[in-house]
Amino acid sequence: MDNRRVVVTGLGAISPVGIGVEENWSNVIAGRSGIGRVTFFDTTDFPAQIAGEVKGFDATRFISEKEVRHMDRFIQLGVVAGMEAFVDSGLTVTEANASRIGVHVGSGTGGVQTLVDTAFTIRDKGPRRVSPFYVPSSIINMIAGHLSIRYGLKGPNLAMATACSTATHAIGDAARLIEYGDADVMIAGAAEAAITESSLAGFGRAKALSTRNESPETASRPWDAERDGFVLGEGAGIIVLEEMKHARQRGARIYAELAGFGLSGDAFHITSPSEDGEGAARCIRNALRNARVAADSVQYINAHGTSTPLGDRAESLALKAAFGSHAKDLAISSTKSVTGHLLAAAGGVEAVYTALTVHHQIAPPTANLTKPDPECDLDYVPLVARRMPIDVAISNSFGFGGTNGTLVFRRIE
Repeated sequence: MDNRRVVVTGLGAISPVGIGVEENWSNVIAGRSGIGRVTFFDTTDFPAQIAGEVKGFDATRFISEKEVRHMDRFIQLGVVAGMEAFVDSGLTVTEANASRIGVHVGSGTGGVQTLVDTAFTIRDKGPRRVSPFYVPSSIINMIAGHLSIRYGLKGPNLAMATACSTATHAIGDAARLIEYGDADVMIAGAAEAAITESSLAGFGRAKALSTRNESPETASRPWDAERDGFVLGEGAGIIVLEEMKHARQRGARIYAELAGFGLSGDAFHITSPSEDGEGAARCIRNALRNARVAADSVQYINAHGTSTPLGDRAESLALKAAFGSHAKDLAISSTKSVTGHLLAAAGGVEAVYTALTVHHQIAPPTANLTKPDPECDLDYVPLVARRMPIDVAISNSFGFGGTNGTLVFRRIE
C-alpha cells in the first residue's frame, strides 16, 4: 500500500466560546470563558447550576426553518459546524469525486432532549401525537446523513458513540479510511447538546460536576488544587481530512498533518480512569508509534483535562509514564477551562484548536489555574497563551467505559 498521508484542510467549530472557528480561537487564546448560569431551564433544585451553553445560536441562519424543525439541537450544531468546515476546505464535489468523499460524525447522547420530550408526549397525549420525524430527528448518525445529502457525498457514511472520546475516535477512524484507500476526503468529528435536565441531574447525582455556582467563569479549573468537577458544555467540532497529494494537487490550505491515531481501553471502571493513568499512557504511546514520532519530538498537548480530581491526576501520571523525563518539557493546556466539557464533541473542538496551535505556533492557556495541585506538577501553560515552536502536538480524549483516544498533529512547511 502506498504511504497515504492525511492532512487537515478544513475546520468548523461551535462551542460556548464562539460560533465559528475565528471566534473560538480568539477567545480560547485570550482565556475568555464561555461558562455561565444555565438559562435553558430552571436549576433551582440542582446542585450544579452552571454550564457552557452556546449563546445566540440560531440554526435558521444557516439551514432552512423546515429542516431545523426536524433536527434535535445536537444535529443542528453538527451540521452547521460541518458546513463551516466544508466551506473552509474549498472542496468542490463533482460526479467524478463524490464517491471518494465521506462523512464520519458522531455523538455521545444524541437527541436526548427529543427523547425526553417524546416520552412525555406519549404519556400525556398518546402515541398518535408523536412526530413522524421523531426517529430521524434524534438518532446519532443523522449529522453524517444530513451533510452527505447536502453536499452529495457518496463515500463512507458513518457515526460512532464512544462517550467523551467520540470525536477523537471518529477523526482517527476517518483518517484510517483515507490511509487505507477507502476515501480521499473525510469530514469528521462530533456534536453534543446535553445541557438538559436529565443530563444535569444524572451527572450531578454522580458527583461529577462542579458546584461553583456563584463563580461560573472560574468553575472549570483543570489541575488546580481547588477543582471540584467538570462543567457540562455543548457544541460541535468538525474537521476536513484529506489525502496529502490530493490536497496539494488542488492547492488546498493545509493546517497540519494528522500523523497518528491511538486507542486503548482501561479495563478498570465504568466512570473512573485507571488510577495510575496506565490506559491513557498506552493510548498515547500507540498514537506516537502510529505516527512514527519519538516522544521527545512532541512540544504541546491539548489535554483531556476535565477539572475532576481523579481525572486530572490520572492524566498527569499518564503523561509522565508516556513521556518520561520529557514530560517536564511539554507545554500542556486544557481548553476545557473556558469551554467546559463538551462530552462527545470535546475531542472535535480540541482537534480544531490543536490544528490551529500547530498552524499558528501558539499554545492556548489553561484558565483559572491559580493554585496548582502539587500532584499535578507539569507545565500547564497557566493563564496566558504562549508563542513557541510547535512541530508536533497531540490531543487526548478519555471517556466513560475506559475508552481512550489520542491524535498526533504535525506541522507541514
